[in-house]
Amino acid sequence: MKEFQLIRQIQQETSVSSSADSRHGVKLGIGDDAAVLEVPAGQHLVAATDTLNAGTHFPEDTSAYDIAYKCLAVNLSDLAAMGATPRWALLSLSLPGAEQEWVQAFIAGFKSLAQEHGVALVGGDTTSGPLSVSLTALGLIKPGAQLMRSGARPGDLLVVSGSIGGAARVLDLLKGREPVSDRRLLDRPQPRVRLGQALVGFASACIDISDGLLADLGHVLRASGCGALIHLQKLPHDELLAGLGDRQKWDYQLSGGDDYELLFTLPRRHEEMIQSWRRETETRLSVIGEIEDGEGVRCTGPDGLAYDPQYTGFEHFGRQP
Repeated sequence: MKEFQLIRQIQQETSVSSSADSRHGVKLGIGDDAAVLEVPAGQHLVAATDTLNAGTHFPEDTSAYDIAYKCLAVNLSDLAAMGATPRWALLSLSLPGAEQEWVQAFIAGFKSLAQEHGVALVGGDTTSGPLSVSLTALGLIKPGAQLMRSGARPGDLLVVSGSIGGAARVLDLLKGREPVSDRRLLDRPQPRVRLGQALVGFASACIDISDGLLADLGHVLRASGCGALIHLQKLPHDELLAGLGDRQKWDYQLSGGDDYELLFTLPRRHEEMIQSWRRETETRLSVIGEIEDGEGVRCTGPDGLAYDPQYTGFEHFGRQP
């Protein structure tokens, strides 16, 4: 398949009706040099972008469907961490080849998540080269309502959605060529868009966990000028970690990346909202610690003794465990 054929197929497969375009605020979509989008009055635009490279952000044998799904999911997770409503996406593809079957599966993976969250694909680029996917997601939020990393205060509860550490465990099993019955924790993260929207006006700070709990919590603490205490026995884990020893399990939970869960701080006066959010968003929520004076993170085990993690998380251009 040649470049222009590829673009036409993406356009045809992802196009929506003119009435849906109007509802999405798409004045001009795929087919011109740039898209024209209408931002509703009284709304601010929220933008997030990520690049996923084969062998770094997903294993080389990842299916086309899952690559597309994940590239959109990680961007929607960023919008969720801001409390935004997803609306549009721009996609850039670098492909070593453009086989019909691969392209068809990629489009199907993208559409499945885009339709779930009301996202319209409005443009992008295609090129020949090593497999790499870049996506920019655009969303909307009321002025001043966005969640940020800088609002945590001593005494706030530290809360995380879903389970953590499972995606890193899947990746380690795949690297060790061990059997993995279900790769979805790694290949198809669930962006917590509804939860992010529910947190607006309540959470004091929020971030999504992409590089590991400790690494991403560190961003919040530096931006907020606070420290944190984590109770290790309260960390939520997937069944994949159930058979591991405490130290190995904690290291996955504290340092493993690719979870794309929301980590947020919550003033104690709003603690009763946690149960409502669990029901309304059908999302597991766990209070894992609290924000405190000082700096850095303290971790304590079930015995109350301090635990010093072996790793702190993923960092590009740094040495990795």
